[in-house]
Amino acid sequence: MSTRRDFIKQLSAVAGLGAVASMGLGLNAPRVRAALSGSWYMPDENAQQERIFLSFGASSSIWADWATPVNNCVALLAKTIAKYQPVTVLCRPNQLALAKSKCGTSNIRFLTMALDDIWMRDFGGCFVVDDQGGRGLVDFNFNGWGNKQAHASDTQVADTLSYETYATYIASQLTGEGGGIEVDGHGTAIMTESCWINSNRNPGMSKAQVEAELMANLGLRKIIWLPGIKGKDITDAHIDFYARFASRGVVVANLDNDPKSYDYAVTRTHLEILKAATDADGNKLQIHTLPPPLTKRNNQYTQNNPDFAPGYINYLPINGAVIAPQFGDAAADKYCKDLLTKLYPGRAIVQVNIDPIAAGGGGIHCVTKNMPLV
Repeated sequence: MSTRRDFIKQLSAVAGLGAVASMGLGLNAPRVRAALSGSWYMPDENAQQERIFLSFGASSSIWADWATPVNNCVALLAKTIAKYQPVTVLCRPNQLALAKSKCGTSNIRFLTMALDDIWMRDFGGCFVVDDQGGRGLVDFNFNGWGNKQAHASDTQVADTLSYETYATYIASQLTGEGGGIEVDGHGTAIMTESCWINSNRNPGMSKAQVEAELMANLGLRKIIWLPGIKGKDITDAHIDFYARFASRGVVVANLDNDPKSYDYAVTRTHLEILKAATDADGNKLQIHTLPPPLTKRNNQYTQNNPDFAPGYINYLPINGAVIAPQFGDAAADKYCKDLLTKLYPGRAIVQVNIDPIAAGGGGIHCVTKNMPLV
């Protein structure tokens, strides 16, 4: 079946453009080409948001016996976030009643569509805005993190979401994921080379080519590149498990203190790069470290599971609160809450047990997608 995505790709190929945009005016609206560089930018995630999207999409084909507890965990996050701002939950048409019963309907809307999985951050595209109050959505052509997982339905979500939110649809020539992007909203981004400069996403493209396209798509003036690490997790080291902007010029960096972890050396390399880096305006960054827990709960999700991802840094800032994980290490949980309380004054720090989601290698930020207020 031909989709709007296919039409935009054809325009892009004919025009020879790095990206093509179309006016998001609702169903059956005309699609119009538009230059991107200098017009759109990805705002600071810590700024005011209109709503959060989640996917009630865990399936037994991917999660086996864990599908139900994973969806229950998504529902818990939806209810928690809805106390502070509107939420939209994506679900399959035949699971609408179940999703409503699990999530509740207070401050929550539901949107039905075909889905493969729960990782809304990665396959939902990236919202951008302009100075005239417009909102767009960049589709980064999700391919299952380099064809590592079924994704035929999830790769269409960004396209559908642009329709549903009346956002301008922007088709990037890159393949990548939202979890691989961290921006300060003022022209600076942090990303990992292992994710973007990778033949399983962008074969034949140089670092300079990838960087130029990202800058045009997201309104960036500088990208601070961290090496990351390939092949250790399904994402090839998404940045949202390594470095986050708490505010302009302030970065929270993952620092793994377990010498047996493959991230032990990687996070130290990243820390040195960040300490020496400057933002797009030439200002040094203020760096805070946030170590993962050294112990975790003993349950079916953590036992003998190399994919379990206990990263506090994968938190979610929303209006009036920060939703953060809680892993059962009392000292580490407290350190996370204390640091986020300091970095996000005036916001409630709400910690949630997300062991079922972490069992699949992700976290709170991975399963959510924020839509900026315009």
